[in-house]
Amino acid sequence: MTDEEKLIEKLRRIEALYARPGTEGERAAAASARERIQARLRELEQTDAPVEYSFTVPDSWSHRLLVALLRRYGVKPYRYRRQRHTTIMARVSPQFVEETLWPEYQQLNDTLHAHLDEVTTRLITEALQVDTSDAEERDR
Repeated sequence: MTDEEKLIEKLRRIEALYARPGTEGERAAAASARERIQARLRELEQTDAPVEYSFTVPDSWSHRLLVALLRRYGVKPYRYRRQRHTTIMARVSPQFVEETLWPEYQQLNDTLHAHLDEVTTRLITEALQVDTSDAEERDR
């Protein structure tokens, strides 16, 4: 299994974790996980009215991930004119954000950043054949 295949499998397991699986068989099915999360979102919107959220993310990788997650669950991300590209707006249930969306995003984001860091370090080391550790810290 390649590194990318391992990463994809890990991301699918994270999503299944937040889908509140009912049985062991459901836990393995990524499509079923998404459907359960969407159903939960629709259920929460009946009791917990959607509000406008402003999410600020640190980089383009995190931005792409959050936009993809929102779209995956049927939430339309947007941004107002003149807002930074790292700002994402969405109307969504606060309970869904707190219990599902934000924790899942954070876990996926951490996993992706760890993978990107590992790949970047490996490629720099192989291509340039140099030490990739941080720069030396000195007193003034």
